[in-house]
Amino acid sequence: MTGFSAPLKILLIVLVGLSAHLAVIAVRRIGKKMITAGKYLSISKIRTLVSLLTSIAVFVLYFASLGLILKELGISLKAYLASASVLGLAVGFGSQGLVQDVVAGLTLIFADLIDLGDMVEISGQTGIVRRIGMRFTELENHFGANVSIPNRSIAGVITYPKGYIRCVVDANLSLDPAVADQMETTIRSIVLSLYERVAGIFLSPPSIEPRIETKSGQTFLRTKFRIWPGRGGPLETTLKQELVQTLKNLDPAYADWMVSVNYEVEKKQHVF
Repeated sequence: MTGFSAPLKILLIVLVGLSAHLAVIAVRRIGKKMITAGKYLSISKIRTLVSLLTSIAVFVLYFASLGLILKELGISLKAYLASASVLGLAVGFGSQGLVQDVVAGLTLIFADLIDLGDMVEISGQTGIVRRIGMRFTELENHFGANVSIPNRSIAGVITYPKGYIRCVVDANLSLDPAVADQMETTIRSIVLSLYERVAGIFLSPPSIEPRIETKSGQTFLRTKFRIWPGRGGPLETTLKQELVQTLKNLDPAYADWMVSVNYEVEKKQHVF
């Protein structure tokens, strides 16, 4: 541009800056469309990679455009690059946490430790993975609140392949058919009442199975729950106590051991 007049140089500099800005907008829109496209929604690796590449492209466009503008203003590109290197080094020392977050985030994604929709426990927080970002991993806990965990603070990950904990409550029924019918009605009522009162611990409504008879002729009613990890307290205490106390009113001989609370380990079902 040495042969151009000063006003024309200014106009060309403005055009370079405007072109770079428009290119950045286009890159961001393309990246956003790729991320939100239906076929990418369940693939966190691709989503994060697209986001990272978009950020890199935006930085390169702005960095190169600024260099060209400064060159036309008489500033050497070597001086510009040297200054950028020194500034980048200073910023790097001041943002070590940011670098750690990014590295840890990429490790989480590409090592297949977690994926979107997984039930996990991270840094003492339990929830469903809603987002794996470059700086934060976001969980949705049993209260429905979003919990953001800095990637650099993630030291260990516990995953729950089924997405829930299976809790099984067995309640013995009386050998007297009439009393057994009353007990079954009572058990169903107490279970549904607890589900309404403390719904926050459940991931789905309880499932009450038909009566099960043992080889000795004893029958019992089994209720299965899908609960949040670490949230079985109300079943082990409140539900069991209510069942025992109420069933004792129907059969004075009813004992505490006749109601048991256990946890089952279920294998994850793979869908091909």
